Amino acid sequence: MTYPLLIAHAEYYKRPLSLLHFDAHSDTWPDLSWDSIDHGTMFYKAIKDGLIDVDKSVQIGIRTWNEDTMGVHQITAPEVHELTVAEVVTRIREIIGDQPVYLTFDIDCLDPSAAPGTGTPVIGGLSNAQALAILRGLNGIQLIGADVVEVAPHYDHSEITAISGAHLAAEMLCMFSAIRSDLV
Repeated sequence: MTYPLLIAHAEYYKRPLSLLHFDAHSDTWPDLSWDSIDHGTMFYKAIKDGLIDVDKSVQIGIRTWNEDTMGVHQITAPEVHELTVAEVVTRIREIIGDQPVYLTFDIDCLDPSAAPGTGTPVIGGLSNAQALAILRGLNGIQLIGADVVEVAPHYDHSEITAISGAHLAAEMLCMFSAIRSDLV
């Protein structure tokens, strides 16, 4: 879902976008066939297609190994756990600056104890409290698009993943509202 939205937003803004990507995985796995796109190759393709400005993009919560970050900055999950929320927010703001930002939140950024309903859970992720505090600290960024992906309710008997996803999406709507209220 994110890849075609990146295409549309980059075309509209006539420039590569800053990507703010919350995930356990970098999703920059090479796929040289170009015949398909999947949840592990989309940012590889988006970077190769010039949709993303890697110098102004950051991935938060990464905790799986991929040799090639393709130049995208990362704040890994262990780093998020070691830093304060304010320090994480400061780093993100320093990287993205005042560029148009597309925010995508893969639910597996959260620890499986908070979001078990996803296809590729990885222990050691962010808590709901950390994710919400980081998003709230980013109010005022030039957010131009956002999504929440990889919620798979059939893997979650307690429905807590859907609750987390819905709250994160609502928080993103509030971020848009904060931007728009500055224009009034």
